[in-house]
This record gives sequence, structure tokens and C-alpha cells, in this order.
Amino acid sequence: IGLFGTIWAYIGLHEIEREKTSPKLDIAGNVTLGLGILGIMIGLTYGIMPYGKHAMGWENPFVICALVIGVLMLIAFVIVERVVSEPLFHMELFKIPAFSLGNFSNFLAALARGGLQFMLIIWLQGIWLPLHGVSFSQTPLLAGIDTLPQMVGFLAAGPISGWLSDRFGSRAFATIGMVLSAVGFYLLNTLPVDFHYFLFAVYLVVVGVGMGLFSSPNSAAIMNSIPVKYRGVGSGMRATFMNAGQMMSMGVFFSIVIAGLATSLPSAVASGLTSQGLPADVVQRIASLPPTASLFAALLGYNPLASMLPHQLLTTLPKHTVSNITGHSFFPNLIGPSFMHGLSLAFIISVGLSIASAIASALIGDKAAVDANIDMSRKFVKKA
Repeated sequence: IGLFGTIWAYIGLHEIEREKTSPKLDIAGNVTLGLGILGIMIGLTYGIMPYGKHAMGWENPFVICALVIGVLMLIAFVIVERVVSEPLFHMELFKIPAFSLGNFSNFLAALARGGLQFMLIIWLQGIWLPLHGVSFSQTPLLAGIDTLPQMVGFLAAGPISGWLSDRFGSRAFATIGMVLSAVGFYLLNTLPVDFHYFLFAVYLVVVGVGMGLFSSPNSAAIMNSIPVKYRGVGSGMRATFMNAGQMMSMGVFFSIVIAGLATSLPSAVASGLTSQGLPADVVQRIASLPPTASLFAALLGYNPLASMLPHQLLTTLPKHTVSNITGHSFFPNLIGPSFMHGLSLAFIISVGLSIASAIASALIGDKAAVDANIDMSRKFVKKA
């Protein structure tokens, strides 16, 4: 696919306008932006890991330092970009309303969907598929297959939305797309932990169609709002906002789900293991393990209880009890309700982010408003 795309791009793409002078690389801008995003991502990543006696690492000095450094570097990046002669980001472009609102909407959409994809995979791979008797060796493949309806919806809606937005303007389609995505996230939130797959697939199609309706018109609104001369840097800025939103979304949603697990999982584990007749000291030791361990055990698709329970204890328990505890369904049933508690909050946040993205898209305006933005951008070019 990569080779085909490379050859096609080389043959089919042609320069519309080429810079007469070779711009210099904005080293200071690259360094401050890279360190800013890196610091925030490292902080979010290690923030979901346990620290000391805490279930999460938000009190870890390393996490705090990484987040602070990341924010300071991003502030420094904005300052640098306003003073260098050939900046990586042309900050003056944000004075164009359609460009600013389009990128803001794009960032919110990426933030709403990026990390949630991983949550759906964990739900399928670690809980739903094992509950239906699927072998742990098969859950990764089937979890990927089960999420294909979202891609089908995206691929079906994307080209149609692009064609229609070229004829009637991007505002309505981008707005409707994010509203539809919000509806899809809300519908997914109504499903129980052991859902009926048909409904799950339909709701994924709704989310995919919504994102497909949004993507092309949003890109068109951003790129049409700036002059041809700045479309290269404008495209890079758009891609940066989208990728940064997707990466940050993973840390945010993992944090939300783990926080939900931390509030209810220990008591659920203690209750479930006690009902199987396990000794209190063993129950307490397993229940006190960080929720991150349970979450990633589910993601990796295996039941960790077989390795955490002492071998001597397993030999003294009835065979049906050992078979139940180490089987396919006991561990998913144990963590399922607690996982859904955190996932529900993640879905609600995705709904809110999608609605905010829809509002930003609606504020971009119709075709006449975009034309006015183009006039404004031309004045900006003359001034520059």
C-alpha cells in the first residue's frame, strides 16, 4: 500500500505554486514543539502507572515535572514562533476564523475518538469475547474484526461527504458528522458489559459514518480558508493538531478508565474471590494489586489469577472451583462492571467533545463566510 501510494503520488501530484526561495528550518520551533508534546505524553503515560501506595502516578514527581516541562515548552514554542523570521507554525494564520475553528474542531474530534478505540479493543478482547467462550489466543484477531463496522461506515461516508461539501459547503456536513458521532458514543454507552453484537456493530457504523462525514469537509474548510502559498504549512498544522489529539486521547481515556477501576475493582475482586472460598490473606493481597495490572491483563487477553494464586492453595481447592477461577469467564465477570464504570465516563466525555467539535464546525460559517475568510487571509499575506 505504501509503495503504491508513493508511485501514485509521484505520477499524479503536481506543484501549483513553488517557493522561489528555500526557507530555513525552524530549529527552535521544532525543538520546543517536540519537547512540549513529548513532556505531556510522557506525563500522561506514567500517570496511569501505580506509584507507591497509589493506584495511579499523578503524585509521582517525575510525572509532575514532565507535565510542567511539556506545558512550559509549548508556551516557549508560541513565543518562539512569533519572533522567528521563518516559523514552523505561522501564528498569524489563527487570526483567520475558519482556520482557527477548523483546527480546534479537528483537535476535539481526534481527542474524542483516539483513545476510545483502545477502550473498545479492551472491552472486546479482555471481557466480551472471553465471556462468549473465545480462546485467549483468538481474541486479538476477532477483536479487530469486530471493530470493522466503524471503518466501513467511515469509508462509505467519507467520499460522499467530500463530494457533497464541494457542492454545498462544508459547514453542514462537518457539523452533522460530529453530532452523529456524539449520538454513536451515547448509544455505545447504553450497552451492557455483555452486549448483543448486532447493536454494537450498528452503533459503530453510526460513529464511523459521523467521522466520515466530518473528516473531508473539515479538511476542506481549513485548507480553503488560507492562500495557496500557505497550504503546505497549513496542512502540517492541521495534521499536528489531529495527531496530538489522538495521542493525548489515549493517555486521557486510559486515566479515566483506570480511575474508575480504582474506585470499585478492589471490592469487586475481594467479593468475588471470597465467594469462591479463598483465604482472607490471599484475597486481600490480590484485591490490593494496582488496577493497571488488571486492565493490561485484559488487554493482553489472559486470566492472571492462575499465576497469582499460590500453587499449594490451588491443590487444596475443589477442582470445579479451580476450573472456574482460572477459566475464561471468571476474570472478565470480575472486572467487567468496574471497567464499564470507567468506560461509561469515557463515553460521556467523548459525547461532550464531539458536541463541542460540532459547535466549532457550525461557527465556521457557510461558503460566503469562508470566502470572507479568504479575503482576510489575502490581506494577511500582503501585510506579511
